[in-house]
Amino acid sequence: MSLARAARLLTLLFCCANAAAASLEASVLSATGTPVEDAAVVMEPVSGTYPKRQRTVTIEQRDREFIPYVTIVQTGTLVDFPNRDAFKHHIYSFSPAKVFEIKLYADKPGQPVLFDKPGEVALGCNIHDWMEAYILVVNSAYFAKTDKDGKAVIHDVPAGAYRLRVWHPRQRAQAALRDVAVAAGPAPTRLNLVADVAARASKPKPAETGHY
Repeated sequence: MSLARAARLLTLLFCCANAAAASLEASVLSATGTPVEDAAVVMEPVSGTYPKRQRTVTIEQRDREFIPYVTIVQTGTLVDFPNRDAFKHHIYSFSPAKVFEIKLYADKPGQPVLFDKPGEVALGCNIHDWMEAYILVVNSAYFAKTDKDGKAVIHDVPAGAYRLRVWHPRQRAQAALRDVAVAAGPAPTRLNLVADVAARASKPKPAETGHY
């Protein structure tokens, strides 16, 4: 095959892939119409497979808090837990989807943690009881997290049939799965979703002493 013909074929394949790509815009609200922040919107293909996207994400400890509060990752993702504070943290999880512990450490742990099993993972710090964060590990490559306005956008979704679920660490009940048909084209598929989420409990955070 000539280089010119190969180039034309690649261009054609690229254009076809773009034509079949779509996006989904979801708005997640409470029953009273309040935007729900930090909700995970996950799409699972009804048939076929989805790509495996090997990547590393970061969850910081900063000002004695985990940042971000909620993280969504695909199975097989590595997560780094850098400590940006001037004192040590001791983080852990006892969740069935991932049991691990990184004992007292400063700066950055030697190795990231592999999340290879789907499920919900709650994080804590053995030194600072008020610190909490959550990781949702999913098999799908198509997911997004809502912002403060309750909006989430999932890009580059192949056109087709999906089952969509909404998850939040403070949900009172698991939302029912929803069947969604995504059509190819420039116009996104738009959905309005409802999640029953409890308010985040306030936890006392003592003044910083310089070593705690």
